[in-house]
Amino acid sequence: MFMKKQTTLEIYPIIAPSERALKSINFYLVKQEKSLTLVDAGMNDDVCWDALQRTLKEHELTLTNLTEILLTHHHGDHVGLVNRITALHPIPVYAHSKSIPRLKRDPDFLNMRIEFYKQLYVQMGCGELGDKQVAYLFNAVDNNKDQKINCDIKEITKNQLVNFDVIHFPGHAPDQVAFLDKKQGLLLAGDLLIEHISSNALVEPDENGNRIRTLVDHIDSLNRCLALRANTVYPGHGNIIYQPGPLIEKRLHSIETKSQKIFALIESGITTGNELAMTFYKGKYNKEFPLVMSEIIGHLDYLDYKGKINKHYRNNVVHFTAR
Repeated sequence: MFMKKQTTLEIYPIIAPSERALKSINFYLVKQEKSLTLVDAGMNDDVCWDALQRTLKEHELTLTNLTEILLTHHHGDHVGLVNRITALHPIPVYAHSKSIPRLKRDPDFLNMRIEFYKQLYVQMGCGELGDKQVAYLFNAVDNNKDQKINCDIKEITKNQLVNFDVIHFPGHAPDQVAFLDKKQGLLLAGDLLIEHISSNALVEPDENGNRIRTLVDHIDSLNRCLALRANTVYPGHGNIIYQPGPLIEKRLHSIETKSQKIFALIESGITTGNELAMTFYKGKYNKEFPLVMSEIIGHLDYLDYKGKINKHYRNNVVHFTAR
């Protein structure tokens, strides 16, 4: 009787320290019998590059052993080394289809995105700070053109990472995916779940310029992740998470608590997104305007999704009232 040969799977975390609240930038080498896959590619800096080289060396590997790069989502702290790696060692790069216009910095997409935020900040009554953020985004099109991924990006399918399922987990980003090894309960999850901080559900337009209900998506993604009953989550930042169920439940509870607090402010008579952001976040409003507005808009979308608020337009600004 012949025994079926077991496939050897090893995951080597690449941990690059960060002085920001993220604590670290994490990306991963996944070694299997015939492949060495890099999942995410850190920041475009020497700290992440040195961490990659050090991890390869520790396991008697080199850059030339890499067979492909898989990206969990398009954010700069997950794709930074792609150009540097592929310039030295051309290998396939895979990402969700929604990643491609963002990573290739497609001009039509970027211009649509700027117009989306311009209209959004008007609707939320943001005034001068909204105008300032739109100007920043406009300048960033030229200032960040060197961040364009130069190589071809192929749409990710279930076939790229052998023995792993590809799961779409939108919310933090519309293109976010994770990779699940069902047999061992291992999940390479990007920024879906982070141990020491909550992942932001960043407000974004879809390909047609319509607002995605990112917080609603994020809640659904967390619930679907909880149902997987994975025993280990490899996150994009911070510590590896063992038995993630209680942390997921904590994150979901925190979202509900914050939503109730924002609803209470609406009941008290605060009616615009900008006023809610200023009241709820106080000093953080000026320091972290785009993140703060994204959070408030996400909760307004969630409250609307649950049927708890009404919307009325007055001079192009949306006013929210409790039902």
